[in-house]
Amino acid sequence: MRTATSPATGRLAPPTSHRPAVLAVAAGIFAIVTTEILPIGLLTSIGAGFTVSDGTAGLTMALPGYVAAAAAPTVTVATAGVDRRRMLCAFMLLLTAANLLAAAAPAYWAVLVSRVLVGIVIGGFWSAGAGLAGRLVPARSARRATAVVFAAVPLGSVVGVPLGTLVGDLAGWRAGFLMAGALSAAVLVALAVLLPPLPAERAARLGVLRGMLRRTGTRSALLLTFLIVLAHFGAYTYVTPFLERVTDVPAARVTVFLLVYGTAGVAGTFLAGSVAARRPYAAFGTAGALIAVAVPALPPLGRTEPGALALLVLWGVGYGAVPVCSQACFAGSAPESPEAASVLFTASFQATLSSGALAGGVVLDRTSPPALMLVGGATAAVMVAVTALLGRARKSGEDFPT
Repeated sequence: MRTATSPATGRLAPPTSHRPAVLAVAAGIFAIVTTEILPIGLLTSIGAGFTVSDGTAGLTMALPGYVAAAAAPTVTVATAGVDRRRMLCAFMLLLTAANLLAAAAPAYWAVLVSRVLVGIVIGGFWSAGAGLAGRLVPARSARRATAVVFAAVPLGSVVGVPLGTLVGDLAGWRAGFLMAGALSAAVLVALAVLLPPLPAERAARLGVLRGMLRRTGTRSALLLTFLIVLAHFGAYTYVTPFLERVTDVPAARVTVFLLVYGTAGVAGTFLAGSVAARRPYAAFGTAGALIAVAVPALPPLGRTEPGALALLVLWGVGYGAVPVCSQACFAGSAPESPEAASVLFTASFQATLSSGALAGGVVLDRTSPPALMLVGGATAAVMVAVTALLGRARKSGEDFPT
């Protein structure tokens, strides 16, 4: 059977649809996101277990992102000729091992080693997997398939993290990582069974990555991604201490709040999907504005449970749109090299995620949860202002991508 060429990407479209394979890739992203942000729900328990402060325990969030930022270009370039199916399976096996190591950690250093392994998985799996949806379905279904893959990001918040937090509350934080390990093992089997062979196609090279960094569109995407991810993770990494100490939510009920936030995030992802494909920067700015409103409103309005829930919904919708908008901006700057765009998206997103978690820990240890939320909101407001300035430059005729 002959394959058709996609007019949008110039790639060969698959002759048949591999929708179960799309779901398997989405499940891989879900397992990774769940593992990556699981410490948010278990942060105070991990800190108490090893007698470290909440800020120090925040290293479990900061470390994987820095490693992922370095691993994304390094691993992708080093494996340029490797079948992507084999790559994804290998990374999922490594993720399973990392979760089991965290569950059995005899000391805090072992937890940090496990988080280094998680960072390698994030950098490699995301870079290779984020852009695979278009290779698994016909061109007409590529946009929807990509939205399904990216929906796994907030779904990790809506299902994975609350479930891990609940398990941790009932059986200890180590049981939360055991759950994540079992999930990773199940996904490994699904990837091995459902993914077709995926030979490397237009893999990222160092020269391509350097060329992209000289483009206005790429630099704009980098700047906006840095600002909003810094704002979000600087605050959200420590939302559990805020809810417990300021809103006075019992620890057992924090799971419900995270569940509400994650549900809103899934909605935000799908709401942003079609808009981001047409107007990525407008969608990105709108997502940032929602976060800029919700986060600094938590100290005055989030002291009651209804107020905190309402603001978490607004925050969730905003952040749910962030990954798909950021990816759309990077992809738009290099439509001829989607894997290179995914590498830069992954590296910038993860490095900033870690910086946000680390900076938020420093602020939290020196001030208070309400002060941290105000700082996060102010940073999001800066991102909105920069988006507006870039849009104004475009309208005035300067070189700026649509």
